[in-house]
Amino acid sequence: MTRPDGGGSDSPPPWLSVIMPSFHGEKWVDTALSSLVAQQADGIEVILIDGGPTSVAVDRAAAYEDRLNLRVIERRDLATWQSKTNFGVSIACASHACLLPVDDVWLPGRAGVVRKWIRASPDAVLHLGPSAIIDRTGSTLGLWRCPLPDDVHLEPEFVRKRLLVQNFVAAPVAVFRRDEWTNCGGLDEGLWYSADWDTWLKLSARGPVIHHGEVTIGFRIHGGSLTVTGSREVADFAAQMRIVLERHRASVQDADGGLVRAAEASIIVNSALAAASTGDYRRLGDAAFAVCRLGPAGIRRYFRDSRVLNRLMPRVRARLRGSF
Repeated sequence: MTRPDGGGSDSPPPWLSVIMPSFHGEKWVDTALSSLVAQQADGIEVILIDGGPTSVAVDRAAAYEDRLNLRVIERRDLATWQSKTNFGVSIACASHACLLPVDDVWLPGRAGVVRKWIRASPDAVLHLGPSAIIDRTGSTLGLWRCPLPDDVHLEPEFVRKRLLVQNFVAAPVAVFRRDEWTNCGGLDEGLWYSADWDTWLKLSARGPVIHHGEVTIGFRIHGGSLTVTGSREVADFAAQMRIVLERHRASVQDADGGLVRAAEASIIVNSALAAASTGDYRRLGDAAFAVCRLGPAGIRRYFRDSRVLNRLMPRVRARLRGSF
């Protein structure tokens, strides 16, 4: 099922395209689309690409076609969220786009806030902000913050030095220029876990980035999410992060090697936490040692840029609540 356009040939072009990759999205699609309907905003096109084995999510999404400028596309040949996302961006009509994985939501007022961001700085390649981490019921577990100052044009080197230590961008919060996404190649479809991190690094090299203080999206963690199921293969999980580090380490200034050491420690810590989530705690000592050997300045850099507590504590709360 596909709608070639959501508003008719006489409608003005959209100012924002929302790309929604879906696989077995029937559990969440109503909540995600309802959060867009609640914005009551004109000029937004929504492109949902579903690759699930059944048409349940597609049929549920179709019920929103009278309330949203919505294209629902069934593409079972696109097996990954990366391929669906790249396809969605390639057919989008707006100058700016963002992702909304089907299990995440927009918080009230996001549409107006994002429009303000774009109007104020249309040249920025990326607009970023903090995210609310929510559980499967929608309850807030914590805030995931970026280690960036608010409302100033940030130069590529500044952003990339911090981003190389750890991906601190929740995918649905980022608003990007669609032309720059295309120019940098979009998502690497060979990276099942770290493709978005790699893309934020590629995009941030192409122009100014602006971080905003408003919390506009709910990033959901649950037992079926990729960050939970994928991280159970710890060696592959670590390899995904190392690919990104090796790909981008030479493109930032690191005179004393401290930046790369912090990034390597972050991979060790992330791998240890992934193993611990499956009941294997043997790597935690190595993780603590990797951080301690960074020295005082390196430890400060690691905790500032990794946002490890921002990411870890909501997951602990979710586990205590039985969300996994």
